[in-house]
Amino acid sequence: MSRFSNLGHRLYQGEVSFDFVGRRKLWYSISGVIVLIAAIGLAMGLHLGIEFKGGSVYTVAKPGLTVSQAQETADKIVSSHPLVQSTDNGKIRIQVSTEEPKSSDEIRAQLSEKLAVPLDTVEAQVIGPSWGKQISSKALTGLIIFMVLVTVYLAIAFEWRMAVAALVALIHDLLITIGVYALVGFEVTPGTVIGFLTILGYSLYDTVVVFDTVKENTKDLTKQNKLTYSEAANAGLNQTLVRSLNTTVVALLPVAALLFIGGGLLGAGTLNDISLALFIGLAAGAYSSICVATPLLAQLKEEQPEMKALRKRVLQHRAAAAAKAAEGGTPEGEEIADEDLPAGMVGQRGRAAGTTRAKGRPSTKR
Repeated sequence: MSRFSNLGHRLYQGEVSFDFVGRRKLWYSISGVIVLIAAIGLAMGLHLGIEFKGGSVYTVAKPGLTVSQAQETADKIVSSHPLVQSTDNGKIRIQVSTEEPKSSDEIRAQLSEKLAVPLDTVEAQVIGPSWGKQISSKALTGLIIFMVLVTVYLAIAFEWRMAVAALVALIHDLLITIGVYALVGFEVTPGTVIGFLTILGYSLYDTVVVFDTVKENTKDLTKQNKLTYSEAANAGLNQTLVRSLNTTVVALLPVAALLFIGGGLLGAGTLNDISLALFIGLAAGAYSSICVATPLLAQLKEEQPEMKALRKRVLQHRAAAAAKAAEGGTPEGEEIADEDLPAGMVGQRGRAAGTTRAKGRPSTKR
């Protein structure tokens, strides 16, 4: 743990740096492959829960009754591939779609008979598809309102390029989460919708933290000729890297417990609905804030005329320094002094890409 803390300190001070922004083509390729796989899964169709497509739900309370036993019994009664799950309170939940020709009362009576339980212990609930449409409509409306408000906030607090980069990362996370849901065949329930809406905030949190540091680092950036925008943005990303990873790990641990222990080992299937969405969304959000949002922001900013001019000056400065070093007149590289850095990076001892420490300094070794 102390080594990890030391790494965070060195990253913040600029002593160590990972070039995430410079490798944006690699991250774009990885994201493209993942999104493509998710899109294939989404094209195969989501497994919508009964709340969305309608049907009937039967809850049976019988000590010792297992999911496999209830599934075998339900398959003999209905012909529409019923879904059987265990609930958090130890009951068995049997879902039957609207395609089943038998009536609710008939199914309830047969379940009571074949499972050898009193009829009044078999609870039945019939759900129409219109309720699911209302839930879907409200969720979509909430998503649209959320994205509009986030775009307005980011455009005001930062700038429109940061808003675009954040929204692209957000859509990236949603597509991956929904695609994984389709691939693993988990049922989409209202809990799933809650999970999807919850990860929006988590996805944006890391991105906004990184963007705030990048904004500070790039203040008055055009007044110097040592760093390009991409390099300053990458420095900000490295400064917040450990914080982002720590936040994500702390958030993932309880969600993983819900998913793998509660849903997997203990068999509480209803926990899977929200925990899988949160787990995939949190992981995708951490990745996108580091490897998608910031590199995309740097790419958009580098298209500005003033940033193109800055890059040209930086490259010319480095070429001149290299030429003088080749002639033996000056060191090949220069360490960036605090007064040469943008306001947000004062105190950083990092060096711009392509520069090294001055040669010819007296050695401290004896």
